[in-house]
Amino acid sequence: MQTEHLFIRQLTLADTPFIIELLNSEGWIKYIGDRNVKTAEQARQYLINGPVKSYADNGFGLYLAALKSSGTPVGMCGLIKRDYLPHIDIGYALLPQYMGKGYAYETATAVLGYAFGVLKQEKILAITLPENTASVKLLQKLGMQYGETFADEKSNEKLARYGISKKL
Repeated sequence: MQTEHLFIRQLTLADTPFIIELLNSEGWIKYIGDRNVKTAEQARQYLINGPVKSYADNGFGLYLAALKSSGTPVGMCGLIKRDYLPHIDIGYALLPQYMGKGYAYETATAVLGYAFGVLKQEKILAITLPENTASVKLLQKLGMQYGETFADEKSNEKLARYGISKKL
């Protein structure tokens, strides 16, 4: 996929340095959680058991977003199948230096278009911590509606669920 400013593609093992940087950024740790990905080998395992496995199992996953102008990775956005949600959900994260530039909206809009148009999904969900105001604002800007707040089964953390249905 591509947008006005970004290329969006599947993650590969060559993206290991980017994964280490993103998963250890302050926003990722604060709002998504520490995945204990500190080394190149841990990043490779994250990619193999996460996005790459999802592409094979589901036909979708998390994608890298990179600037068209330079090829520099700015973040990732994609689709995730979680056992505890009735529909796939969209997830996104940007490196701090690329936040506030519209890239999250641009990437998420493209990924939603892909989910509805190519994957023929009827509804897409999103989950976020209620206190993650930037994420909540983005979900609302995307047209997603608040559904409920629930406790995550593993962490008991309170998460807000949003959703959007395919426009007919």
